[in-house]
Amino acid sequence: MTMSAGMHGVSFRQVSKSYGAVRALRPLDLEIEPGEFLTLLGPSGSGKTTLLNIAAGFLDPDGGQVVIGSRDVTALPPRARNVGMVFQNYALFPHLDVFENVAYGLRVRRVADAELRARVDTALGLVQLGDFGARAINQLSGGQQQRVALARAMVIEPDLLLMDEPLGALDRQLRKHVQLEIRRLHNEKPRTTIYVTHDQEEALVMSDRVAIMRDGRIEQIGTPHELYDRPRNAYSASFLGESNLLPVHIDEVRDDRASFTVDGPEALRSQSQGDDLPGPGPALLLARPEAVRPAADGEPGLEAVVEETVYLGELVATRLRMSTGQTVWMRRMNAPPHEVGARIRITWDPAKARLLPEKKPS
Repeated sequence: MTMSAGMHGVSFRQVSKSYGAVRALRPLDLEIEPGEFLTLLGPSGSGKTTLLNIAAGFLDPDGGQVVIGSRDVTALPPRARNVGMVFQNYALFPHLDVFENVAYGLRVRRVADAELRARVDTALGLVQLGDFGARAINQLSGGQQQRVALARAMVIEPDLLLMDEPLGALDRQLRKHVQLEIRRLHNEKPRTTIYVTHDQEEALVMSDRVAIMRDGRIEQIGTPHELYDRPRNAYSASFLGESNLLPVHIDEVRDDRASFTVDGPEALRSQSQGDDLPGPGPALLLARPEAVRPAADGEPGLEAVVEETVYLGELVATRLRMSTGQTVWMRRMNAPPHEVGARIRITWDPAKARLLPEKKPS
């Protein structure tokens, strides 16, 4: 059976790139499944845009291969790769109307007029701009312009759709709306997609899988749920979601259970379960804000002072200062707020906490 457009897998095989002494990508392997929406998440300089540009053909790798489907495209120019690209600045043609902006790639490919019109109409319908074909670009809002850019990239039926921080120029509310629109489009018509962002919310909302990048490497890859609940290290834990990282000392590991002591003036002993626990010695306890709670009467806990309470409707976020000087956040649903300056004892839900190697994010 012939695979439809947009349903080809992508392989990066030992792909590397340097700029003089700066290693933008260390030899990197990555497999993307046909029809998968994969997000490259990381700070500036982590290598995510370099990898995207190598996939598009805008940059040549120093080594390795890029394979789309069964075709090695490493040496092919961008126009020969059948790749659609959505940029942060939209890159629309201001002298063309919406219809002609979307039709541009098809005209370059000399698609017959009847087919061209049908495909442009379909693409505009998908992005809910079916009645906007005759509009001038300067008559559109930022969100509408971004949807035109998306339709233009999709209308050529690319084997691979690439998006480079496409929502960065939108305000927060509009960005959240367009996130859901892009996810809806992907659900309706799956297309192999690589999406670049430094925004963790975008990664969580939109992705089938997320690759967290750091210093030209993939630090960890998995579904949003896997990365949030089971980060491999403190870097991944800090980059995806809010995290409290408490220094601890692991006293003993037996089978899938570790006994540990929280470091600091107070000695609080606890246990954790897992199948990939660090060995005995210094470590970090990851307790997300929603896992932290006040200790019940008579229950062991750590003393903390309430420094700030943030009311978020049904959610109340509380910033606490531990006796070690460390800041911890607690987030609870439908809970009465604590007064600033109050002293409370806190603990955490063991099922939602996780022990990580000692190395902290740099």
